[in-house]
Amino acid sequence: MVPEGRGPQPEGVVDVSEKPNDTNEDGAAGTPVGRRTFLRRVSGVGAAISAAMVGIPVLRAFASPTLVHKTSDTWIKVADDIALLDVGVPVRVNFVQTLQDAWVETRALNGVWLYTDDGEKFKAYNGHCTHLGCSYVYDKDRKDFFCPCHHGQFDVKTGAVLAGPPPRPLDELPVEIRDSAVYVQYADYRLGVPEKIEA
Repeated sequence: MVPEGRGPQPEGVVDVSEKPNDTNEDGAAGTPVGRRTFLRRVSGVGAAISAAMVGIPVLRAFASPTLVHKTSDTWIKVADDIALLDVGVPVRVNFVQTLQDAWVETRALNGVWLYTDDGEKFKAYNGHCTHLGCSYVYDKDRKDFFCPCHHGQFDVKTGAVLAGPPPRPLDELPVEIRDSAVYVQYADYRLGVPEKIEA
């Protein structure tokens, strides 16, 4: 077919003014995609990917403090082998605990006192005095716990107050023995009050 106003085309020359029939993979006739349309689509896909890459982390940063997080396991391994612990003598064990508060992660040095009469049943006490939270020590001469801040004294076997201003006994913590290792479920409690209330 020769368009009006044009002469016959020489043999072997293709008229570019006529658009060829494109077919899709399934054989259906389709329209060709122009350069502008193609670039517009590629730019749109690129913009959507860029927006997602920036937007998702930003939304997570704002929403993460409001989401419910799994509470971390508060069981702390404080001794590798019960055979290494002295019977009848309390032992202080210090450990580092990682705490997460929204975006802020902090590390705190905490301690517990372990005591056993028979090497099988263990007691663990929080390492802070119940009066104002000072660290207390074991007095070898008197065979009791002594808080140097305000001269509080506690019984080693029961944690009971023997003297001084502490309003309640030492905070006893749950203990588990797993494969000869000692685990303590650590928690801090409110200070200066007679009731044992978790802080």
